[in-house]
Amino acid sequence: MTAMVKAEGVCKRFGNLEVLKGIDLEVQPGEVTCIIGPSGSGKSTFLRCINHLEKVDAGRLSVDGELVGYRQKGDKLYELKENEVAHKRREIGMVFQRFNLFPHMTALENVIEAPIQVKGESKAAARELGTALLHQVGLGDKAKSYPRQLSGGQQQRVAIARALAMRPKLMLFDEPTSALDPELVGEVLGVMRQLAKDGMTMVVVTHEMEFAREVADSVVFMDGGVVVEAGNPEDVIRSPKHERTKAFLSRVLRKD
Repeated sequence: MTAMVKAEGVCKRFGNLEVLKGIDLEVQPGEVTCIIGPSGSGKSTFLRCINHLEKVDAGRLSVDGELVGYRQKGDKLYELKENEVAHKRREIGMVFQRFNLFPHMTALENVIEAPIQVKGESKAAARELGTALLHQVGLGDKAKSYPRQLSGGQQQRVAIARALAMRPKLMLFDEPTSALDPELVGEVLGVMRQLAKDGMTMVVVTHEMEFAREVADSVVFMDGGVVVEAGNPEDVIRSPKHERTKAFLSRVLRKD
């Protein structure tokens, strides 16, 4: 089986700061991988490398067997043109900490904008899918609402529906609940749980340990730009082997 995500020695630096120091990681189709770790450990940067929002400086990253951002000819890698990268990026949905909805558009208009403008779908087809997706995330009655009329949790669920409207093969979540009030976190995690049950391949950067414990097929602990420990949630969260993992979890789980 071809891995949906395969990272081999991925390195990334910003100036003199080496953020990723040789990341090796595989995510199989239909799996949910949760990446945990302290702030500044490189988690979000790695996620952004997967869809080429950040270019890797060394190593190789593939999605569904195809190199991300490059093509190989012989022994050499050639960077794809921006329009080629954008075309590939359509197959990868991404949900950020901030919702980034268009404030002048309704929930439904936000969801259908990309399928119409990027994929050339008809308005009728896009509206049909968009309406179904809003129902899927529990917002069927909010199609005509503007972002300012929605709670943070509702806006984030619209953002998830918007990403799903492109029919991605892979969904990336970058701490999707970190900007939410605590009482709104559950409604977003509920949508993500259902996506996992439906078989969506997901890579989730999160501080929600209970979600990782319940939903993830694998948990990856990153610190200092490296993968310190990886395995099933039971092993990594309940019985970590590395001292750095133990120290991190003792702080995080105490807060929970």
